[in-house]
Amino acid sequence: MEKRTFTVLIEKDEDGMLVASVPALKGCHSQAKTMNELLTRIQEAIELCLEVGRPV
Repeated sequence: MEKRTFTVLIEKDEDGMLVASVPALKGCHSQAKTMNELLTRIQEAIELCLEVGRPV
């Protein structure tokens, strides 16, 4: 499997939730209460965005 690197922007929203987005992948974002949970979720989101974006 090809290894790729993406920039992930992480912010805290007004409710204290951590929100991650990947500017290079339109619509790729996730949120969580803890940084560990957020990193796991955004990695899964990136994998799904790449899978969906692949031609069949």
